[in-house]
Amino acid sequence: MAPTAEAHLATPPELDADLPVKDATEPEPRFYKAAEESGSEEEEDEEEEDPWDLPELRDTGEKWSDLDTRGKVLRVLKSIVKFVLLVGLLYVFVCSLDILSSAFQLVGGKAAGDIFQDNAVLSNPVAGLVIGVLVTVLVQSSSTSSSIVVSMVSSGLLEVKSAVPIIMGANIGTSVTNTIVAVMQAGDRNEFRRAFAGATVHDFFNWLSVLVLLPLEWASGFLYKLTGLVIDSFNIQSGADAPELLKVITEPLTKNIIELDTSVIRDIATGDLEARNKSLIKIWCKTEKITNLVNITVNGSANCNPDALCWTEGNKVLTQENQTETLYLKKCTHMFVFADLPDLAVGLILLALSLLALCTCLILIVKLLNSMLKGQVAVVIKKVLNTDFPFPFAWLTGYLAILVGAGMTFIVQSSSVFTSAITPLVGIGVISIERAYPLTLGSNIGTTTTAILAALASPGETLANSLQISLCHFFFNICGILLWYPIPFTRIPIRMAKALGDRTAKYRWFAAVYLVLCFLLFPLSVLGLSIAGWPVLVGVAVPVVVFAIAVVIVNIMQNRWPRSLPSFLRSWDFLPKPLHSFKPWDRVVTAGMTFCRTRCCCCCKCCIEKEKDEETDDIKTKNRSLEMYDNPTLTIEDEAKITATHL
Repeated sequence: MAPTAEAHLATPPELDADLPVKDATEPEPRFYKAAEESGSEEEEDEEEEDPWDLPELRDTGEKWSDLDTRGKVLRVLKSIVKFVLLVGLLYVFVCSLDILSSAFQLVGGKAAGDIFQDNAVLSNPVAGLVIGVLVTVLVQSSSTSSSIVVSMVSSGLLEVKSAVPIIMGANIGTSVTNTIVAVMQAGDRNEFRRAFAGATVHDFFNWLSVLVLLPLEWASGFLYKLTGLVIDSFNIQSGADAPELLKVITEPLTKNIIELDTSVIRDIATGDLEARNKSLIKIWCKTEKITNLVNITVNGSANCNPDALCWTEGNKVLTQENQTETLYLKKCTHMFVFADLPDLAVGLILLALSLLALCTCLILIVKLLNSMLKGQVAVVIKKVLNTDFPFPFAWLTGYLAILVGAGMTFIVQSSSVFTSAITPLVGIGVISIERAYPLTLGSNIGTTTTAILAALASPGETLANSLQISLCHFFFNICGILLWYPIPFTRIPIRMAKALGDRTAKYRWFAAVYLVLCFLLFPLSVLGLSIAGWPVLVGVAVPVVVFAIAVVIVNIMQNRWPRSLPSFLRSWDFLPKPLHSFKPWDRVVTAGMTFCRTRCCCCCKCCIEKEKDEETDDIKTKNRSLEMYDNPTLTIEDEAKITATHL
């Protein structure tokens, strides 16, 4: 057994008579001092390390100059194969987003149509906002929900002024897709922190814009009046259909899986009773309508159409009427065309398959990008994406990113696809959240330009109303950008997204709570209060809003001016711990997940045992390193040898 440090330091004088007696105030041996200094430096590095700094994507392979001809050829071939795989995975990723949207429409499309049918509720701007959120979450497409609103306005069931809050809600609901994509990167804590923040910066921008612009629109109607002036100022003619650039690429695959008749949702929203019994699954892809003039019997000559021929045959009064008949020429070729299943069952099947494909593609894309973006390639890409213009034009970089986001979204015709594609890039550290923010803002603008082009293709009698709603969507996003981007201090969504990213990285289960709370429970609660009437909504909402503002103010004062608060309010410790800390909830969630793993899943048991073994090995390794530095026996022997040699 090795002697302790105290035993060696307390060496009797008679054994080491020639050696000087060590003073108690003398500095410790340099070995201990170096070890302590290195430990303190490591602690400082850990404290100074910013989790939001982009990681270095280092090249772990051999240098190109060190490779022989065979190695260079193999590396080029590997790069080509990886690039082809990446393009293929991106294609399947985009197609799975399309299928996911179709699945949500099958599961909740008719419910979305029923929600839109209650015009009394839609006249309430708050209810219109949450209905826009819920419907867009249900159908997973702001384009679909916007087209429903346009159809209702065109048919006279909804006024343009009442439709503006619904468009705002659709803008919020479309950001749920990239948030779901971010949740699938929960395997690595730091990647999840960046990815979730990069996705939710879109959410915070939309919610903050609504908090400012919805009351302003309700009080003054500035968006309605502004777009009305634009419509009246220009002699706008009906144009061509909006380009379907992405659909041309994805349809060969998606149309063989499922095809939907989205007109059924619009018919339900506009009050067509027959549409309730129709299926959203398209059976006949090629039809033809024929109008024939037929003879019909009417009750008496008084019921005859004055513009039509009317005559009597015996006791019957006959007249002529145009009747339209639909000829079904060709069935669709998708896999569910002959399946005798209800819409809900098909929707659930597609939902499971699309989420599986989405998750698999995302994992493989992240792994491929990690293997490809190394060395000089990573340096070039990160410089191009994250470097600002030289002074004094650095401020222009963000606005160029906004234009790039708008252009890319216009090309792919979907803000969900674009933001979902950049989310994993933010997660692995290729794009910073400061650069992802203007790209997302540009994506918001890009998706409105597609709606404007679609509105220009409307018939002449409905062109003005359709275009006015599209312009409301456009100017809403422009006003939001003016509020939350030009001045760096006002870029609050970035700070809020980073705070939420830190929280979800520490408690990863909170991401699911955030999704359910923000996009389901909160809108449903507000909708229920709105249906109950204005007095109930105001009576519940006002105290909640005042309480929330008071909590925010107290939190700010606790961080900056704690002495200005009463002693009991300088911290939240006077409250029960579950009301001011996630730790008790984390223990409950962790216990529940551990129970499920140990009782329900044998594979998870193996994973847990493997994780425990890895943790044990890490602890042993750390202990070994500590023993090597802290073993005083070795130090004393080495010092004794050195002293003897010197003498």
